[in-house]
Amino acid sequence: MIAALVPVKALDLSKSRLAAEGRRELVRGLSLAMMADVVAALRAVRGLGRVAVVTPDAEVARAARAAGAEALLCDAPGLNPSIEQASAEVASEPGAGVLVVLGDVAALAAEEVEQLLEAGAAGGVALAPSRDGGTSALLRIPRDAIPARFGEGSAKRHREEAQRRGVRYVELALPSLAIDVDVAEDAVEILRCETLGRRTRDALAGLVAERA
Repeated sequence: MIAALVPVKALDLSKSRLAAEGRRELVRGLSLAMMADVVAALRAVRGLGRVAVVTPDAEVARAARAAGAEALLCDAPGLNPSIEQASAEVASEPGAGVLVVLGDVAALAAEEVEQLLEAGAAGGVALAPSRDGGTSALLRIPRDAIPARFGEGSAKRHREEAQRRGVRYVELALPSLAIDVDVAEDAVEILRCETLGRRTRDALAGLVAERA
C-alpha cells in the first residue's frame, strides 16, 4: 500500500503572499482548513495505506490528528528535506512508495488521486502539475526513485530528475489538483471548483468578507 504525505509549513510562515493581502489570523485558519480538507479527501482514496501530515508546527500537528491523519513533527530545514525525512519514516520498507500531496490543493477529488495511483502503479514517478508549473502531487515508487524538488517550477525539475536517472515518468493533468492557493486570484478560482472542501470554502468566505 502507498503512504500519503502532506507537508504543511509553520502557520506563521504559511501563505505569506496571501497574508500580505489579508489578516494573518484568517490566513492561519485557511491553512488549517485546507490541510483538513486535503486529509479528508486522501482518507477516501482507495489504495492508500496511511495518511500523514509532516510539519514543524505543533498546532498543525494537533489539527492533523483531529482531521484523522498521523502527525509527524519534523524540524528538518526546508520543505524538501522534511519531505525526504518523513518519506523515510512512512515508507521504510524496501520498494515502498510515497504519494506527496501539498496541503493547499483543497479541491482535490479522491477519484483523481486514484487515477494518479493507477498511472504510477508500475513504479517510477507519477506527477500531477499545478497550473503555475509547480507540483501538486508526486508519487514515487520506491520513495527515493527521484529526490523531492518541490518549489517554483518543480514539475520541470521532477521531470528532469526522472529523465536523468532513467526512471519511468508519467504526468497527468488533473483538474482538481491544478489549483493551489497562494494569492487572492487562486482563492477566486478554487471557489469555483465543485470539489472544494467545505472547511476551505467557509474559510475563504471569511477571507473574502474581510477584504470586502
